[in-house]
Amino acid sequence: MNNEMAYLLGMVTGNGEIQRGTTETTIVIEIPHKKLETEFQKDVGIYVKASITDIRQVLEPLLGTSLNFNQNANVSFLSFTKNNEDYLMREILRYIGKATSHENMRISKEVFDFKEDERKQFIKGFADVTGYIRRSNYFFNKEMHRVYFEIPQNWELVADFCNLLYSVDIPVQNIDWGHPNMRDGNLKKYNEGKPDFWKKEHQVKVWANEYEPIGFAVLHKTEALEDFAKEQVTYIEVDKKKKVSDVTHRYYWELTGKKKIKPEHPSESDEFIPEEIRGKHYNSWQEIAKDLGYKEDSECWKKNYMSL
Repeated sequence: MNNEMAYLLGMVTGNGEIQRGTTETTIVIEIPHKKLETEFQKDVGIYVKASITDIRQVLEPLLGTSLNFNQNANVSFLSFTKNNEDYLMREILRYIGKATSHENMRISKEVFDFKEDERKQFIKGFADVTGYIRRSNYFFNKEMHRVYFEIPQNWELVADFCNLLYSVDIPVQNIDWGHPNMRDGNLKKYNEGKPDFWKKEHQVKVWANEYEPIGFAVLHKTEALEDFAKEQVTYIEVDKKKKVSDVTHRYYWELTGKKKIKPEHPSESDEFIPEEIRGKHYNSWQEIAKDLGYKEDSECWKKNYMSL
């Protein structure tokens, strides 16, 4: 393993699609950019194109072929095609198993045995295609910035990714699960005649300053992360007069406090929910995380996964 391959695997796992043929396989990676402008009123498309130039310089020597690039207003696409017998393609397919897209991928247990730098590169690749940082995504105080990672209805991948963050000592601040007790906890949408409102992507949220050591390769995300992390640290140290790590470097199992009791939701047994938690009622995101394997156990990120 090397850093370039780890980064590529992170991109594929985070937002890749596998198009298998009898002799060749094409892998398409999406880099979404929902807004036309960055947080600093600059064109996102131009930033992504510049970033792709850097990404190509890193990945094309590894691939031994060119990366194709296409772009529209809301998403950029990277793709490459290689023979199924090519060593690199065989390695990629070995890590992702039978998965066809990010919607059914897992992070292979072998990734958790990578060197720390390689695990960080995997996370960076994953973040470049799933991560966002926006001024609007603060927590109560406008200076308490967060990075969030959008993961589709792939519950296991959420737990995998959180445990991979745990393996490099990055706490998750919150998981906004696509679960009826979380996305429609007071049954407001259900009572409005929208029983499936909660069927959304999951969002993993991490404090900006905690994620900054990993960073992004996509330039407009890097620019926002650096600026917001600095603003957050200054706010905690100067305005709140607290030690930063005491505020942000905390895992959910280290926190105490009363949990709000939520009403039962009629969709708690929906087949959209994985079998291991289907039919259960949850009052907090932490309860779901624990049941799906993101929990306090120094070995959990090594032993709870199997290659698919």
